[in-house]
Amino acid sequence: MEKSASAQPLRLSRVAIFVTVGLVLYALLFAAAEVLVRRTGNGNPVYRIITAEPVHDWIVLGASHAMPLDFQDFGDRIEAETGRSVLNLAAPGTGPLYHRFVAERYFADHTAGGVLLVVDSFGFYSEQWNEQRFGDRDLLSRTPFDPTTLRLFLDYMSEGVDPRAVLDYATGFSKINNHERFEPDKWEAEDRFTRAARPSDLADSERIDYLFPEPPDPAALRRYMDHLIALTRTARREGAEVVVVKLPLPARFRTRLPDEEAFDEALRDALSREGIPLRDYSDVLPEPRYYFDPDHLNEEGAEWLLENHLRALLQYF
Repeated sequence: MEKSASAQPLRLSRVAIFVTVGLVLYALLFAAAEVLVRRTGNGNPVYRIITAEPVHDWIVLGASHAMPLDFQDFGDRIEAETGRSVLNLAAPGTGPLYHRFVAERYFADHTAGGVLLVVDSFGFYSEQWNEQRFGDRDLLSRTPFDPTTLRLFLDYMSEGVDPRAVLDYATGFSKINNHERFEPDKWEAEDRFTRAARPSDLADSERIDYLFPEPPDPAALRRYMDHLIALTRTARREGAEVVVVKLPLPARFRTRLPDEEAFDEALRDALSREGIPLRDYSDVLPEPRYYFDPDHLNEEGAEWLLENHLRALLQYF
């Protein structure tokens, strides 16, 4: 009995040493992963915020349709031609809830004169583009850790974000297990920016099926429209003007979007109640030659949009 009793503290001591060593090793892996994120980062919106200047004339929020406005050197061209500083915080496959999160992270320690909010109807109909995006490993693996962002993650659990996504962010699990950790953080579509797509019914159908995994639901539309309005109110409280924009789409693609008229009506009604301007450019470039795939502007399309609409918009406010 005496031998057994004396062995118990020894076993506990060994367990404590094992746990301590494990935690130290994990902390070192976490730190190394963070260093890589900050060395290879570029596209992640949180990375862009925490590495950016504290003041901008404009920030851009949206999903992938807004990203070509910053492809290659196009963001620099926008700034040069408008005389405005512009920080593009768009991220692929994201909806109003995630855009609200990014806006709140930006305004936590930055200021902007205006918010250019690019909206897409697909983002208002599925948790896949909203609550579930917070747990997406591709995003988490490139989202640098900082206390302000962690506090926001915790707050957004009340909005339906999975606690496992918050735990992943807090522990850096996706960063540590990122097999592309040494690769630059870049959306592969950027390499096609200078090309023009060949029209394809199959590509259009597959893309729309991907964007709308569920039939449009009026209840979901109302819920995510509330998040969009909450975003605009946050920006206005911080002294920023807000302009909501629908970017161009090819006619062959735009006319196949499900319930787009209902979405447009709901969007106009919500924005008019808040006194927020809407610029609908969705039908100004109907030809496929202005796009590098079924629905994203290529360089020629982005240049046309800048020359005919964006320059005046960004300079007006």
